[in-house]
Amino acid sequence: MAKQLLTDLKIRAWIKNPTVSSIHDGGGLYLRLRSGGAYWSLRQINPLTGKRTWAALMPNQAYPEASLADARRAAASGRTLSLQNTDLVRDNIAKLAEKKAKHVADKLAQQRRLTVQQVFDRWASTELKPHIGGDGKRIGRRDGGQYVRDQFERRVFPALGAIAIVDIHKADLLAILDTVKAEGKLRTANMLLADLKQMFRFAAEREIIEHSPIELVAKRKVGGKDVKRDRVLSNDELVALIKKVPAANLSRRSELGLWVILATGCRIGELIGATWSDARPNQITMQSFLDAAHPVRTWEAPKLGFVDLKSRSWYLPTTKNQRDHTIYLSDFAIAQFTELAKLRERDDETGKLIPWVFPARRSEGPVCIKSFSKQLADRQTTHDKIMKNRSKAFNALTLDGGHWTAHDLRRTTSTMMSQLGILSAPIEY
Repeated sequence: MAKQLLTDLKIRAWIKNPTVSSIHDGGGLYLRLRSGGAYWSLRQINPLTGKRTWAALMPNQAYPEASLADARRAAASGRTLSLQNTDLVRDNIAKLAEKKAKHVADKLAQQRRLTVQQVFDRWASTELKPHIGGDGKRIGRRDGGQYVRDQFERRVFPALGAIAIVDIHKADLLAILDTVKAEGKLRTANMLLADLKQMFRFAAEREIIEHSPIELVAKRKVGGKDVKRDRVLSNDELVALIKKVPAANLSRRSELGLWVILATGCRIGELIGATWSDARPNQITMQSFLDAAHPVRTWEAPKLGFVDLKSRSWYLPTTKNQRDHTIYLSDFAIAQFTELAKLRERDDETGKLIPWVFPARRSEGPVCIKSFSKQLADRQTTHDKIMKNRSKAFNALTLDGGHWTAHDLRRTTSTMMSQLGILSAPIEY
């Protein structure tokens, strides 16, 4: 049995005032001072080379984490291995290499176990965020994927957000889609299915998962075949609308906005995002637009369009078709924008004219797109469906052809332009 010369008391006294670089416990066991602490080593004759070597014992643990008792057990094991012609130095190196490889493998496996939320964030920043591709074309979604994020935060993340995406099964996703379907929101269910498929394909392409569990789910099994909305207001309905709008208790800007859409065929988002041509760049922050209209966390947004009454034009630097477009305003459209210009106000703090054609009341950006749409919907309902704190003019904008939206006004204008023989290219902008 090896001599046991050391005690914890002797070791602490030596560490406090070391007179030599190492102390011996007997049987080749030494405690040696090294950078960062005192470490145990076994002095041995290498059975393969015949040379005296130092073999580290518990190389990642310094005293007292590696106690005297631990060191004696490790030394006894080392002596046994030495008798079996084992090179302890090389053995330690091999064990360290194996441990490091396992650590790397475990870390890599953990990195690959990304949660649904993490994969979504990566997908959104890579595929949904608008940016310019190598061919010079804009790619991504105009709202930066905010609509998708809203749907996922409402319907997907509460149930699956924190779960590793590799552990997600088709049944998990169908349960969410079935819930949406049960609410009667079939188109929403189809859109959510399409977005889920895109995200899981993204994960499969990057080998985060082996394959998409939802790839073979057909739309007809979820929300059914999409029915494209084709509501177009008739001439009689347009005449009726002219009579109904003044009594609908809409804001003056909203009234004028309806006529601008009919006059130009613009999209509601383009209308809400319009600014006046005299607005200075530093008066407009894209974030204020995003916060009010489509809150987006990460979006390098395109430049905003502006209305120039002097040149009788409305310039849109980006459209749904990923191109810029100039709308030349008719006398009727100019009349609406002139009225809107009269409603323009100044900022209470800076005294400068507010740049937005449709400014919000309580923020620096434009009015929310949803609030504009709600004004129209609230005035096309029945008495039993009136919501609290909504307009009492619940059926003021009801038309014979049924429910209509701001986009139906755009479709109406497009149809009328087509009937007048106008080419499809300018209509489709």
